[in-house]
Amino acid sequence: MCIRDSINAEYMGNNQKQTGYCHPRRMEANLIYDEYPFLKELGLEKENIGCYYGGTWQARGEKHFALNPHNNKPIAAVVQASNEDYEACIAAMNEGRGAWFLTPMPVRGDIVRQIGDELRKKIDPLASLISLEMGKILSEARGEVQEFIDMCDYACGLSRTLEGRIVPSERKSHMLMEVWNPLGLIGVISAFNFPCAVFGWNFALAAICGDLTIWKGATSTSLITIAVTKMVAQVLERNNCPPGVLTTVVGPGRTIGELLITDRRLHLISFTGSTGIGTRISKAVSERFGRTILELGGNNASVIMDDADLNIALKAVTFAGIGTAGQRCTTLRRLLIHEKVYDEVTTRLAKIYPSIKIGDPLDKTNVCGPLHTKAAVKEYLEGLEKIKSQGGRVLFGGRVIDELAGGNYVYPTLVEIEASAPILKEELFVPIMYLIKFKDFDEAVAINNSVPQGLSSSMFTNNLKNLFRWIGPLGSDCGLINCNMGPSGAEIGLAFGGEKETGGGRESGSDSWKQYMRRSSCAINFGEDLTLAQGIKFEV
Repeated sequence: MCIRDSINAEYMGNNQKQTGYCHPRRMEANLIYDEYPFLKELGLEKENIGCYYGGTWQARGEKHFALNPHNNKPIAAVVQASNEDYEACIAAMNEGRGAWFLTPMPVRGDIVRQIGDELRKKIDPLASLISLEMGKILSEARGEVQEFIDMCDYACGLSRTLEGRIVPSERKSHMLMEVWNPLGLIGVISAFNFPCAVFGWNFALAAICGDLTIWKGATSTSLITIAVTKMVAQVLERNNCPPGVLTTVVGPGRTIGELLITDRRLHLISFTGSTGIGTRISKAVSERFGRTILELGGNNASVIMDDADLNIALKAVTFAGIGTAGQRCTTLRRLLIHEKVYDEVTTRLAKIYPSIKIGDPLDKTNVCGPLHTKAAVKEYLEGLEKIKSQGGRVLFGGRVIDELAGGNYVYPTLVEIEASAPILKEELFVPIMYLIKFKDFDEAVAINNSVPQGLSSSMFTNNLKNLFRWIGPLGSDCGLINCNMGPSGAEIGLAFGGEKETGGGRESGSDSWKQYMRRSSCAINFGEDLTLAQGIKFEV
């Protein structure tokens, strides 16, 4: 089974096959747009244009219908971008690059700050749209918009504090300095599970660094892509920014996505999605000597030691397992439990999971929504069969929710399984949590590190020795290493990304901004003689 099958399907262009409203006329006749007034508040219509560049909305591609995963009914239509529209985007970016490069960084930062203010004004309707089209609960959707807002604040601050370096020279009357300049034109390909925040991580930093961005959001969350673009575009146009600072293309991966990854004019591709497609993108971009930021498979683990505070641990791992219906990059897949507390933890989890309220993500009383697509439901069911064939035992869940059969609803599932089961090396992008018993710290670390992926990990312990061993060189091999909290819910201040098959890219905080700029090492002679380094003498 492929990692993140639903993301793979979206990238390759699977469209409306998951619903009974396949025929375009039937889709148009059954739109539920009018049931949700916040769509109009966001500037969305029953039919929307899926390409923006240089202040213009224009698209000449095929029509796509956005679906509500709660009931698989069509929300609204989107006309996707064509190859010609893509070229128009690149042309706009090239037209505006010089002027944007020369715009002072603090000025670019203030524009990004204004984008954050625009998001603040529309946080509630945008969160509602994310719940409607993506399927995560309203609280999580609001948190996702807040993450973009936080990135705007963070980037604005960075725009006045980014520093190069001045290094002492061994030569008299010489100076060595490091200068950072814009990288140029970049592409962002984001996934369905964080259709707003991941773009925000990339765009906020790219904009202050002086880059121009072309964004391809997931086709299955195209309304979110358009709504966010409208907010950003409003600010850019109000400030008379050069054309092409942001361009947006909605379209299938097999066409628009391929144009992005093979385009030599794009110096960086940031991709969130499956390891399989990430491998292809890495090869394609490296062959043209471009840069990549890859955020791929997670397959994350949490470790509960025998000295852990179990009340904190149980609350944390429950959210980490069911948040976004198990479709976060940082979702908890493997729960490693010390043998001394294994029975207590599994018994308590088996009582907690049946109490989880599942349903319409727009209902604030629900804590878990649907899977994003019917393809994800298929992945869940097929994955469970494979799990059982490898000795896994379902403690709770393991089936579709019949009472919510119109939508993509499954029960979050607990499975007891041995650490040696091959299925643990794969990532099923669904709410299935494996419960695995271990004997000591070293075995827990070995199990955590035994998978090909390396995004996030966490340990619950009150022992300082365990904590510092866990974050040290012989501890977790992941990019994100937490203690006394789950593996999900990262803040924006640190770099986000992982190791091994997760791709090695870093987004968001720390020095992630460096990926969006080119570094120049400058040596300057301000004296009256030519002095060579390393004491070399050259007389002519």
